[in-house]
Amino acid sequence: MLLSGIKSPDDLKKIPEEKLPELSDEIRKKIIETVAKNGGHLASNLGVVELTIAIHRVFSSPKDAVIFDVSHQAYTHKLLTGRYNSFSSIRKHDGISGFTRRMESEHDFFDNGHSSTSISQGLGLLTAWNYCKKDGKVIAVIGDGALTGGLAFEAMNHAGQLAKNLIVVLNDNQMSISPNTGSVSRYLSSLTMTGFYQKFRNFVDRLVDKIPYSEHHLGKMIFRLKRGIKGVFLNTNLFTDFGFEYVGPLDGHNIKLLEDTFNRVKSLSKPVVVHVLTKKGKGYSPAENDPSTFHGVGPFQISNGVMEKFDTLSFTENFSQTIIDAASKNEKVAAITAAMSKGTGLDAFSRRFQNRFFDVGIAEEHAVTFAAGLSAGGMIPVVAIYSTFIQRAVDQIIHDVALPDFHVVFCFDRAGVVPGDGSTHQGLFDISILRPIPNIIMLSPCSASAKKNSLEFALEKTNHPVIIRYPKLSCPSELKAFEGEIEEGRGLLVKCEDFAPALSTDFEIEPFEIASGKCDDFKKVLFVTTGGMFAEVLQAARLVLQSHVYADIYSLRFLKPLDEEYFTSLAQNYDGVVFVEDGVQIGGIGEYLEDLLHKKNQDIKTFVKAFPDRFLHHGNREQICEDARMSPKHLSAAALSLF
Repeated sequence: MLLSGIKSPDDLKKIPEEKLPELSDEIRKKIIETVAKNGGHLASNLGVVELTIAIHRVFSSPKDAVIFDVSHQAYTHKLLTGRYNSFSSIRKHDGISGFTRRMESEHDFFDNGHSSTSISQGLGLLTAWNYCKKDGKVIAVIGDGALTGGLAFEAMNHAGQLAKNLIVVLNDNQMSISPNTGSVSRYLSSLTMTGFYQKFRNFVDRLVDKIPYSEHHLGKMIFRLKRGIKGVFLNTNLFTDFGFEYVGPLDGHNIKLLEDTFNRVKSLSKPVVVHVLTKKGKGYSPAENDPSTFHGVGPFQISNGVMEKFDTLSFTENFSQTIIDAASKNEKVAAITAAMSKGTGLDAFSRRFQNRFFDVGIAEEHAVTFAAGLSAGGMIPVVAIYSTFIQRAVDQIIHDVALPDFHVVFCFDRAGVVPGDGSTHQGLFDISILRPIPNIIMLSPCSASAKKNSLEFALEKTNHPVIIRYPKLSCPSELKAFEGEIEEGRGLLVKCEDFAPALSTDFEIEPFEIASGKCDDFKKVLFVTTGGMFAEVLQAARLVLQSHVYADIYSLRFLKPLDEEYFTSLAQNYDGVVFVEDGVQIGGIGEYLEDLLHKKNQDIKTFVKAFPDRFLHHGNREQICEDARMSPKHLSAAALSLF
């Protein structure tokens, strides 16, 4: 077996060229077997096997830096850089990350989980190396989808002026930026790498630049003439306009071709774009046939690609159904996503209402400001983006939506704890970041019915910007308290007797004792929680009840505005209050409400349970909550500590 013997890229370089197809097959088999058990990013990783092999055979990591944009396609990179033995732990608690991670390996230069960052990172790293007289190439591997992010173009604009040893590998697996026109295209691609071509290009550049430019009427015509002359003699496109050399498109699964190209590119003294064409999911037919579904997957059966399915409705599925119902009733409702139509549950909407669905690509900032424009024009846009990715558009939310008070509805999927993907994907910051913004309404539903009511409120009962945040989680079983009509600023009070009948019969307290009011001598605690933590709080309340402490739950449907008078009057009925939220504690709703309560009642006992001031790594939901001391066990302990 070839793969198990590779401890570093140096070992990879010793493998004979004729053995590389065998190595590629071994890598694909290992990735498929591991992702089938652990879940993860499959299609993107299967598509870059040969490309990653070629990069590591030509360049010398870590002397040369290989930077993967987003880095969900770095599984082959991990296998070739000493992590074969630990690869089975990928995305597991205390295992290796599904993304590049600096503390994990000297071959990982950045913790990358968001898109379009690699060229900026590479340019900064290379500039620092040059300043410190350190030799080395920087290779930024970026997908065609990531080029829809404005940050990538900002970096290319800067890199064209500054960088010499920067190589941008454009992994094109969906669309062709420069169509392959056969032999002419291949000829021009090879021509750009020759010394003669470089001299010829410089000669043409100097010659054309000597044509005088006029600011008067002939100016535009002369400018077009200069560009036209260059276009006749030189292979020009968007990248060359930025100041890069361009090579490609190349077959991204032909290792020899890739190695030959990279070896030639290494000698160029200008920034270069190497454009390669790859097939997502290559080598595994279910992923090849449906790369979108197999982009990020849970465990599945290798034989047929069938994934595990759950009977309970998720918050995402509930959103999918609810927005279709709303759009059927109101023709002004539109939906926007940033290249995540399936992940956000908008794929069904996109098929049903094609003229009201907009996938803007990986461009969250544009998505928000585009939504502001739709609202200004009389539509009601619903922007569905993961909580972690909306962080990229904070300025647009403030300046373009909240300030002019446009009616835009934001649906933040994956708010709170996010299993598997680790620190870059936790949705723990949106409350602290966005709740202080004027004109914003923020809701946190705890169930399917509450989620449905929240979206209906956002679309029909207000004209302000609205944020609805909800977790990557199955909706809890419906309780009677969830059925109430929405009242602005107020949450849902779930009384102990509403969930006590579900207690097991071996509890010391029988359900009928609670229902008949025989718990009057108990201490009483109120759990105040955001919707995403309701499942954990419900378990904690049941644990507290076993210790002869009566526990009710107040689910904060509204995080802003708050009916503060109603809340403080409600809290006066309890001996203690525990605030629980699926966000960071600093600047969170828990700290705010605790301060509010103490201003009204200095004697009431309180405890704030929120996520700590550190980044949380990967694991399942239970493991992440346990590590952060936010499990039902820890929540119940906090309540009991009050007495």
